[in-house]
Amino acid sequence: MPMKDLDIGRTQKLLSRIMEFELAGVVRYTHYSLMVTGPNRIPIVQFMKAQASESLLHAQQAGELLTGLGGHPTLQIAEIDETYRHSMRDILEESAAHESRALTLYKELLDVVEESSVYLEEFARTQIAAEEMHSLELRKMMRDIGVEDTGHPFHTHHDEPKRRKRRK
Repeated sequence: MPMKDLDIGRTQKLLSRIMEFELAGVVRYTHYSLMVTGPNRIPIVQFMKAQASESLLHAQQAGELLTGLGGHPTLQIAEIDETYRHSMRDILEESAAHESRALTLYKELLDVVEESSVYLEEFARTQIAAEEMHSLELRKMMRDIGVEDTGHPFHTHHDEPKRRKRRK
């Protein structure tokens, strides 16, 4: 099967959006690492700092691809929603929403580059796998704070959790 032509303009736009979004992730996760309180603070702060570092790496990777395709990375970052609520539940739910949006961007990239560039396709698939793993980790972290597991591995439920009835 012959490869199709790469839509360089669309690919550049997506890589630029991904770069901006990942840079916003650096700010978001650094902020969260500073706001975490409570008895599990230390491991959660480490997790958030690791997420910030990984977001920076992903932004750099997207930027390298963007400039390799002749694009010019912006100095902007994506908009960051701030709820000013910093409970563990809020932080983890906001993190899950962020990861979900990142997953959407990488899936869009895959749709654009699939069967056009083996390298870009593999990059997109690798990033999708990483974002799916982050979503799974966040789901596991949220279980302990009463966020209902919806059963779908890459979706979080933002409604109030249902109370389980105790068996006698």
